[in-house]
Amino acid sequence: AEVEDRFENRAEARHWNSNLNFPRIQIDGPYGAPSQEYKNFEVVLLVGLGIGATPMISIVKDIINNLKGSVEEALPSGRRKREMFRTKRAYFYWVTREQETFDWFKNVMAEVTETDCNNVVELHTYCTNVYEEEDARSALITMLQTLNHAKNGRDVVSGTRVMSHFARPKWRAIYKRIAVKHPDTRVGVFYCGIPAAVKEQRDLALDFSHKTSTTFCFHKESS
Repeated sequence: AEVEDRFENRAEARHWNSNLNFPRIQIDGPYGAPSQEYKNFEVVLLVGLGIGATPMISIVKDIINNLKGSVEEALPSGRRKREMFRTKRAYFYWVTREQETFDWFKNVMAEVTETDCNNVVELHTYCTNVYEEEDARSALITMLQTLNHAKNGRDVVSGTRVMSHFARPKWRAIYKRIAVKHPDTRVGVFYCGIPAAVKEQRDLALDFSHKTSTTFCFHKESS
């Protein structure tokens, strides 16, 4: 439209366009991100390492927004069809080395804890540059953390209502817990983070899919 405005009529514009020697461009796609598949599952396990938490946080926000009401779809007749949101349970695990990174999505996590009245989204944050929770050197931090959370409802590490854990998550125990809680269920596993951890998550998803009645469908997002 902007090009045509420069000429007196459309015929002149078409003649001008036909003489341009632009390169030919072919577009393959578009393709959706793997994380968009989460809506196909009633239960999802979201794993974000470091900045890899970004797409997982987007899923969490989308789940909260969708749970606020049913999704309405317009029909050709002009009527509206109500489509219920499929995801009923989400487990989010965010693992980072630095405590300061929890500030990146502090507002989002606070919103989840305040609006998710039915506890659909379960949030877990891990800070790996602190000693193991069982280590005596982290006992003081744990004590202060527990006292502050009980008194003010806030975690001293994350600054939100979400209680933080120390060191790396025990992934096998996490997968086992989800398998026990959701038998005969397809669980969507969505991972984003360092490539070195992809094999561990994929192997656990396959292992528990074979050993339990729960099927873990692994998806990898590029960070």
